[in-house]
Amino acid sequence: MLTKQHIDIVKSTSVIIEQSGSAITDHFYNRMFRENPELKHIFNMSNQHTGRQKVALFEAILAYAKNIDNLSALKSAVERIANKHASFYIQAHHYDIVGLHLIETFRELLGSDFTQEIEDAWTTAYGVLADIFINKENSIYTENANKLGGWQGKRAFRLVSKTPESKLVTSFVFVPVDEQAVADFKPGQYLGIEISSEHFEHTEIRQYSLSAKPNGRSYRISVKRELGQHNGIVSNFLHDHLNVGDVVDLHAPVGDFYFSDKQSPVVLISAGVGITPMQSMLEFKSDIKYPHPVTFLHACENQEQHSFALQTATICEQNQWAHHTWLRETKETQLEQNQSNGLINFSQIELPKQTGNFYICGPIEFMRFAKTELENLGVCSSRIHYEVFGPHAQL
Repeated sequence: MLTKQHIDIVKSTSVIIEQSGSAITDHFYNRMFRENPELKHIFNMSNQHTGRQKVALFEAILAYAKNIDNLSALKSAVERIANKHASFYIQAHHYDIVGLHLIETFRELLGSDFTQEIEDAWTTAYGVLADIFINKENSIYTENANKLGGWQGKRAFRLVSKTPESKLVTSFVFVPVDEQAVADFKPGQYLGIEISSEHFEHTEIRQYSLSAKPNGRSYRISVKRELGQHNGIVSNFLHDHLNVGDVVDLHAPVGDFYFSDKQSPVVLISAGVGITPMQSMLEFKSDIKYPHPVTFLHACENQEQHSFALQTATICEQNQWAHHTWLRETKETQLEQNQSNGLINFSQIELPKQTGNFYICGPIEFMRFAKTELENLGVCSSRIHYEVFGPHAQL
């Protein structure tokens, strides 16, 4: 049981964690992958190279230590992380491994300062947090398994179509090998795709937003080809080596970022491949004949990288919904209707600042900019919802 003494000790040692910077997380991951290399088949090793996963873990540990006496403050973080874990099919025994290496990391870095009292406090505190995640993730697994067309763990799917949407983005449509129904999802959610291939040293699991409305028969994801030494090994594999007829394993759709019908105007804001969950939301709202105004705003580099350009324009015009795109590298003379050059500019568009709900997805810096601009215009932060691809980051 977590006592007041445990809480006091954990909160006091959070100062040490904060001052240590990345030393704790670097040591932790190095230790864990050395002692339990099988976890390399679960963790995204590309995020290890870029450091994004290490930063996310450090922030999560620090947030937990600081709020251990007020866990309700972490509710949204727990929801987000548990959904991400569910897309990897994380199990209870994985928490035992992580807990062991966390405590041993503290022991090895703090030395004699890591007293028995501190060890007991952190061991108990970690156990409480692990139980929260295990229970939440089990509830997600159970809910997904009990849906019509649902399942738990991985399920074999066959690629039935592969369609370029722009210069860098291609859509992939999968149907289940067992030819049974597939579970519906909330527009904006993502699924996990698990691939074992001679092209990879380890099994690779990635999450991609579903980019079409639910239909009970298939799933569509739209993947950007990522460039860079430590980026894009899976996205490039999908683009270059996954062919129609090939089979992959999918994990059921999850995610805490999705369209929630609040019977109010909706503004969808995206940049680059962040358009994928917005496309799902747009198609869904059109399908249900959403009775409130919808505004679709997008930013990208140029016409060649403008994914779903025709589809989004057609849906918006059929429903008499406002839409506009900003193209950073396109000259005024090359623009089409409802397009501007340069960066996204909210002052050009009439927005439901007081009544609308705003959904944002794109590169982190873009989302920080968009969120700040909206708040400066008077939009309440509680009506601004966003999705970060990969390890979470605060805006």
